[in-house]
Amino acid sequence: MEFLAGFSAVQIAVAVAATLGAAFIRGLTGFGFGILLVPILALALTPVEAVLAINIMAGLLALTEIRLILREAEKSALTISIWVAIGTAPGLMLLAATPPGLARFLIALVALSAFIAVLLPRHGPAQPGTVTTTAVGLSAGLLTGFAAMPGPPVVPYYVGRDIPRTTAKASMIGIFGVAAAAGVASGTAIGVLEWRIVWLGLALFPLVLFGNWLGSLAFGKVSDALWRSFVGVVLAAAAIAALVKLV
Repeated sequence: MEFLAGFSAVQIAVAVAATLGAAFIRGLTGFGFGILLVPILALALTPVEAVLAINIMAGLLALTEIRLILREAEKSALTISIWVAIGTAPGLMLLAATPPGLARFLIALVALSAFIAVLLPRHGPAQPGTVTTTAVGLSAGLLTGFAAMPGPPVVPYYVGRDIPRTTAKASMIGIFGVAAAAGVASGTAIGVLEWRIVWLGLALFPLVLFGNWLGSLAFGKVSDALWRSFVGVVLAAAAIAALVKLV
């Protein structure tokens, strides 16, 4: 455990518990990993450390599901992914320049916005136009860099439409995988990715696989309304807990 010597026992315990819970939700829904984990992990680590560690785990997880992505994802996922890659580095540079306390507050607000987005009513199955798709991708990229949370704009884009749940899940997983890779690459490029963060992400990854597997077992076995409500409650709890802690 020498490679984790830079982290305290409390930091590691928080990371373990939060990672397992967030991974379960991600396996159940296809999203929510960063949205749930960043507000909690950023209370134990610096925001930059939390964002980069989560991007490492999310990127590795997406690689394990590449077949599902290629088989089921909607074509729009490619367009959004390109814009995510473009917007990630500016978001991470903004995070690095933001005071930690303010960054934690803004990250909690992003998580709260995701809760509101999940509760919005659904629309038809038609894919939104080019302007909307581009805006979703660029904003998701900025949020990837700043908070490891591409979900708030991406989730309503897919979950808010009447498309097959498997298509929505595969599309989101693919986008989040690209977002995670872009986040790690951006962190390396601007010099904020430390080896101890890499080791932390790798050490936690088996928990991610286990929690995601457990969540995947429940995928499709609960009603759409139930899993949307469940995720909404968890998202709200994570955001409120982070806000209360900051206050």
